[in-house]
Amino acid sequence: MIERRTLILGALALPALGYAPLRAFGQAGGPLKVAAVKFGSVNWLLDTIKAEGIDKKLGLEIATVELANNQAGTISLLSGGSDIIVSDWPWALRQRGLGEMVKFAPYSSTLGGVMVASPSPIVKLTDLEGKRLGVAGSSIDKSWLLLQAYARKKLNFDIASKATVQFGAAPLLTEQVRDGGLDAALNFWTQNMRLAGLGFRQVLGMDEVLAGLDVTPIPAFVGFIWKEQTEAAKPEQIAKFLEAAKLGNDVLAQSDAAWERLKPSLKAGNDAEFIALRSAYRAGIVPAWRDGDTASAERIMQLLIEQGDTELVGAKTKFDPKLFHVPRA
Repeated sequence: MIERRTLILGALALPALGYAPLRAFGQAGGPLKVAAVKFGSVNWLLDTIKAEGIDKKLGLEIATVELANNQAGTISLLSGGSDIIVSDWPWALRQRGLGEMVKFAPYSSTLGGVMVASPSPIVKLTDLEGKRLGVAGSSIDKSWLLLQAYARKKLNFDIASKATVQFGAAPLLTEQVRDGGLDAALNFWTQNMRLAGLGFRQVLGMDEVLAGLDVTPIPAFVGFIWKEQTEAAKPEQIAKFLEAAKLGNDVLAQSDAAWERLKPSLKAGNDAEFIALRSAYRAGIVPAWRDGDTASAERIMQLLIEQGDTELVGAKTKFDPKLFHVPRA
């Protein structure tokens, strides 16, 4: 059974609230608390697990902790407000460097990219010179750092100085590029698929960026993250959840009827947007983390360090293959 709890917590609220009020949520026993941003794609999976009765078949009780934003998720995990969140492995590696022994299992390999309006004259990255480029997140966003590395290596192009770069929240950038306030946007895949449904096109995808930086295979960036101490306290629940996620994604990979049931949750503006979101989600489903993915992740971390990204990576961060949950036969 999946129940829902709401945790409205922004990053700026942490000093005021402190960790103590949230500790009670992290105690052993009870349902497995899985955090998800409201209207985010993780909710599509959790809803499918419930609708298909997968949780009941596995004897798993899930409590969904609804979040206001992604920052609230990381706070929720570290403070004990949830057992599992969805975030990226570079963040998780930094937490291990800081002493938080977390684990990572892949959730989605779908990546974002640079989007423009269909009639735009921008057809390649160098065409962004003198143009207004929106970047989701901040100056230490991983996609932005890797895009800069790609532009320098492959094109001898310093995109950070050649384009007028504006950082902001993903939905806001989507609106600005739609309204013509931006010439292009480097955004998350969900926002890009919404633009694709309106006829926008992709100039360069992050999968192409990583391939251009000699990262093969391209690993999933986003995944389920939990603490080792939680797994020690709830080993069967963690294992059952990962199995439930796999079974739920099997349904979403094959069943159009399951997506029709989810259609209101996607809040697509039209059928083309709905189909783009469904197709991108399906393309990002990965079976499990592989040993080759670990090698690629180490290569990506090296690239981020070469970018001088001490704020994102952290001075204490070292690549630790023990972060990654690799199922063994």
